Amino acid sequence: MSTRPWIVDDDSWALIEPLLPPWPEKSPGPRTVADRLCLRGILYVPHNDIAWQLLPLELGFGSGQTCWRRLERWQQAGVFDQLHRIPLAELNATGELDWSRARVDGSRIRAKGGADTGPSPVDRRKTGSKHHLLCDGRGTPLKVITTAANVNDVTQTLALVDGIPPVAGQRGRPRCPARLAPQ
Repeated sequence: MSTRPWIVDDDSWALIEPLLPPWPEKSPGPRTVADRLCLRGILYVPHNDIAWQLLPLELGFGSGQTCWRRLERWQQAGVFDQLHRIPLAELNATGELDWSRARVDGSRIRAKGGADTGPSPVDRRKTGSKHHLLCDGRGTPLKVITTAANVNDVTQTLALVDGIPPVAGQRGRPRCPARLAPQ
């Protein structure tokens, strides 16, 4: 295990690179930082718990603004949803996903603003976000949704279950969990 988890090894990069959208032809300037270095910068920020503005330029990742914009573009292209399907398919192929039960959890994070922020249930003067997470019986994340901090977990259950992507990895059609129906 690397002590520097922001280092992207060749095997991981071989999975990630085909998922990345092509560089836009009408971009305002040349691509100054390679995608692989930008990804390393994106991983460096949360691992070291620093602000985007404090990303060290001497590491070659580019500025925090460069990494943030690339992250935003990749998120809009659905790169991370596609990337999430790869380990799910591998876990399903080896029988390591426990489809017999699921667990829903919600955790609050502080956010400065954006579409998915709302008043905090604890301190209404502050805004925040909440991650609603659906895991299999072994704790493997199947779906994550971000909402305002004051949204109840129960209201997101159907969206979580319906949002689980079909999971490949075994012969036949990709596996989908049983859908919840209101009774």
